[in-house]
Amino acid sequence: MSATPSDIVEAGYDRIAARYLAWSEQVEGDPRLRFLHDLLARLPAHPAVLDLGCGAGLPCLALLAARGEAVGVDLSGDQLALARQRVPTARLVKGDMTAVEFPPASFDAVTAFYSIGHVPRDEHGALFQRVASWLRPGGHFLAALPSGDGHGTVDDWLGAPMFFSGHDPRTSRRLLAEAGLDVLVDEIVTMREPEGPASFQWVLAARPGSAYGVF
Repeated sequence: MSATPSDIVEAGYDRIAARYLAWSEQVEGDPRLRFLHDLLARLPAHPAVLDLGCGAGLPCLALLAARGEAVGVDLSGDQLALARQRVPTARLVKGDMTAVEFPPASFDAVTAFYSIGHVPRDEHGALFQRVASWLRPGGHFLAALPSGDGHGTVDDWLGAPMFFSGHDPRTSRRLLAEAGLDVLVDEIVTMREPEGPASFQWVLAARPGSAYGVF
């Protein structure tokens, strides 16, 4: 039986968890903290936030846990072991973001920093619908999405096979709208990874309802 995309991602990050954390610290121009602080400014004082693909928990899950109630989901047990050491106050869940279950309207925000690009693109629409169902009215979804429509497995990414998949920005905007999410921010940002430039579509979307903050 051939490995599924989730099998490839889980095994890959189990193999490179510590290496990925060190590699990510070498990325120049990563805008995640800028977008995260923008999100936090829109949330209530003690928000409940779900981080999909939380990895080792740095820096985002740690900031979320310091601010409120943070739940981190990741496929990789080795990644979660690192997160458990670094963010002991967060609730950590080992699982696939396309299959985990949470009660409806249980979070003020959902975040996904570069993780949705590891989900097969034909599942993105259903995932956005799940995210919308988990958000409270006026809740926000912040994600770094692929900016291209590539799809497939790379044989060697930081020392392990890895699966990547994405849509073009226009398609991602349509899928977010079909999930009932209003896109507030939509920005393509290019940063410099150790191997070269990489661009992502950053979106901040909201579930309609009683909103927090000023847009």
